[in-house]
Amino acid sequence: MKAIILTISAGGGHNTAAKAISECLNQRGIEVVTIDAYKYFNKYLSDTVEKGYLLSTKYVPKLYGRVYRIAEKKADTDIKLKMGAFGSVLVFRKFARFIKSQNADVIIATHLFAGELLTELKERNDMQAKTIGIVTDFTVHPFWEETDLDYYVTASELMDYQMEKRGISKEKLLPFGIPVHPKFSNKMTKLQARKQLGIPNKNTVFVIAGSMGFGDVVKHIKNLDKSTLDFQIVCVCGNNKKLKEHLEDIEINKTMFVYGFVNNVDVIMDASDCIVTKPGGLTTSEALAKGMHLILIDPIPGQEDRNSEFLLNIGVATKVTKTFPVDEAVYMFYNNKTKTKYYDKIIDAVSKADAGEKLGDFIENLCKEN
Repeated sequence: MKAIILTISAGGGHNTAAKAISECLNQRGIEVVTIDAYKYFNKYLSDTVEKGYLLSTKYVPKLYGRVYRIAEKKADTDIKLKMGAFGSVLVFRKFARFIKSQNADVIIATHLFAGELLTELKERNDMQAKTIGIVTDFTVHPFWEETDLDYYVTASELMDYQMEKRGISKEKLLPFGIPVHPKFSNKMTKLQARKQLGIPNKNTVFVIAGSMGFGDVVKHIKNLDKSTLDFQIVCVCGNNKKLKEHLEDIEINKTMFVYGFVNNVDVIMDASDCIVTKPGGLTTSEALAKGMHLILIDPIPGQEDRNSEFLLNIGVATKVTKTFPVDEAVYMFYNNKTKTKYYDKIIDAVSKADAGEKLGDFIENLCKEN
């Protein structure tokens, strides 16, 4: 049995999902080949996509948001823009040869562009493998409806209606949840986790800036420092070295532990009472798998706005705004016990800690049939 996972480096979530899926398949003895679809076949195109995404979301997020909303409106019409067409022209021949040489049973796309490459290959009747698209947010990105894959994994069955509105039949939907690494389905006590991290055993607020360290984290840390509540802060800055250096030099009254890119986010989550985070699909899925209460900050206009709406509407998150700063959100978390118990019940009902396991089981059966 063999699976190919196609990811594309535009934000960290697609690669994180690919790693989680690979881990679940490896545990079942399935051979896995994971490639960055554009980087593997055309590095120039990969750099253009990756840097374009990072620059647009970091430096001109409002423009990115407008483009995203225009794309959403186009998706509601019969106009087909073929967002991946440029990439398809440049990489398709190499891509087709590669797929044919691998003789895989199933091919998994964790990004829309990879899904469009698979669709084009499928339309040319040049592929026998089953195809699966992974929607890595709590919304349906524009142009997924232009793909024609065998199955689509979504964050929740509550997204079925969105998918059907986009013309994707319910028979193709696998609402297993966004796949997260199996370690997020395990849990240790706060005391154990804090001992492992080497931090005091006291109330802990976890602030994470995403893989790229986006958002006005410094402002939120300063607001947290205003709180009269007694808690410590653990902050993960991802790959943003300047942010890490800034926070290490900042003078605040509360005890704060600052990290860069880490591989033990699961342990930090276990050590913490709540998480202050951007509403990225993977981080919020990991936090929900751990049963954490979400306090959302600085969504990137576009899919993260939609993630925020979804998480707020199903009742598992609180959102920070200009008039409702993070220190007030944390105060409410620690003092509104009725709401905390209510959140616990909903999180338990909607979290998908076993998403990777369900997908792994499904793919194993699919490989046996193929």
